[in-house]
Amino acid sequence: MAHDNAMVVAAQPEAAEAGAVMLMRGGTAVDAAVAAALVQTVVDPLMCGIAGFGSMGLFLPGIRHDYIDFHAPAPLKATPTMWQDLIEGETRDGFGFILKGAVNDVGYGSIAVPATLKALDLAHRSHGRLPWAEVLEPAIRFAEEGWLVRPAVASFWSDEGSMGRASNQERVHFTAAGRALYQRPDGSPKRLGELIRNPDYGRVLRRIAEAGSEDFYTGEIGRRIAADMRAHDALLSAEDLAAFAPSRQPPLEGTYRGRRISSNQPPGGGIMLIQMLNILENFDLKALGHNSPDYIRTVCEAMKRSTVDKDRHVGDPRFVEIPVERIISKRDAREAAAEIRAGVKAHVTRYQASGVPKDTTHVGVIDPQGNCVTLTHSLGMPSGVITEGLGFMYNGCMGVFDPRPGRAGSIAPGKSRFSAMCPTIVFNEGKVELVIGAPGGTQIVMGVLQAILNVVDFGMTMAEAVSAPRFSATSNAIDVTNRIPRWTTDALEAMGYEVIRNPMSHYFGVVHGIRVTPDGRLEGGADPGRDGVAYGIRVG
Repeated sequence: MAHDNAMVVAAQPEAAEAGAVMLMRGGTAVDAAVAAALVQTVVDPLMCGIAGFGSMGLFLPGIRHDYIDFHAPAPLKATPTMWQDLIEGETRDGFGFILKGAVNDVGYGSIAVPATLKALDLAHRSHGRLPWAEVLEPAIRFAEEGWLVRPAVASFWSDEGSMGRASNQERVHFTAAGRALYQRPDGSPKRLGELIRNPDYGRVLRRIAEAGSEDFYTGEIGRRIAADMRAHDALLSAEDLAAFAPSRQPPLEGTYRGRRISSNQPPGGGIMLIQMLNILENFDLKALGHNSPDYIRTVCEAMKRSTVDKDRHVGDPRFVEIPVERIISKRDAREAAAEIRAGVKAHVTRYQASGVPKDTTHVGVIDPQGNCVTLTHSLGMPSGVITEGLGFMYNGCMGVFDPRPGRAGSIAPGKSRFSAMCPTIVFNEGKVELVIGAPGGTQIVMGVLQAILNVVDFGMTMAEAVSAPRFSATSNAIDVTNRIPRWTTDALEAMGYEVIRNPMSHYFGVVHGIRVTPDGRLEGGADPGRDGVAYGIRVG
């Protein structure tokens, strides 16, 4: 029996389906990933969008291996001191600040420069095979003909807000267009199974299919965006739209138990992933026992140490000097491991444990030629703004900047903030073993870490690896999902840890991955915490 020779995994069935169709039509992994990502902007409209940001890892054997990074920079009008007198507090998870009037959280002031569409176009022009209009076709169809509200979407829309942030209902309610699209006449969110059509966005996508992505930045669509921003005194301007360009970067690489780990450069989360793997390489994790108290303690102490370094040092490398070589050095990792072995607890000065933003999504693809794409993209905390007649929501990336000047995350024109996104490829003996990534706000890198450990140290299949109960430590506390038993958490508390039990069965990143087995078979894993799916197909 012939095995599948291509696979798409995504957090939405509609997106995975679109990617699979592109592969069936002879498209590349890039065609599939771009088509899937564009569908995601329709069917998860608060998670991601063409006015969002992200990071895309590419491995095209014999051609190139790099990242297209498209972090949303602060607009040129932004200044380091513009909000310093509005601070009311820091969000409890340390992922943003609460300002008077929520000027950084909801509305026109929260919008950073839209980055996603230009990056998807760059990837397609460089490595796609199918026509641009054909790659946009599935997204156009879902916008015009409609899509059904899925469980994860219904749950997300009913979110009441946390950590001092606005609720998602406030974001949806902010513009008349948002209310018309995503709310019922009584103001409640549309419910599971309801059909949503977005003809305005369908027209925008048709325009982009015909005129190209540049129309969004400097053409007819761009002029409409700029006019709306001017009318509402936004930071974003026509100048920002015209100036934006994604960057191509070599991967940030490390090793773990003989594997080569390839992830994204700062301000992405790859640096944290590689640092934690370096520390944990010094332990026999399998002997500790999966999710045993000693295992959780050891992994959480690695998480805490990486969080401390991230908080102090990691930002946009064009603005902040990051000691990358020190952070990902094996020597520093051995020293950290010795501390952990001796029972030394790291101290995290910011609380970043629970209630993290989840406004992100992911897609992974392997095509029959072995080309691999791992793509994470987001709106951050969505701004709530939909320009009348355009149908898409803008990012809210200004909300995660530090309004205090002189810090790694401070505001500056053209500067991007740290993101935990870490789309990653793992190589074993020179061959691709894992194509992996996750949405999940500050917890993305923690989820990806545990899935990699589950495969490499515990021999799990991809589906098992993304489904096993997870935990996290981005504060001095240990957060656990509700499937980790109390006899385990009792033991952690006896070690002196505060343990916070999350009511969710699946949490701390929403991991999606593809594993290539030693005999060449493809295994897909879609995190059961979302509605996603992995489609394996046979092409040719």
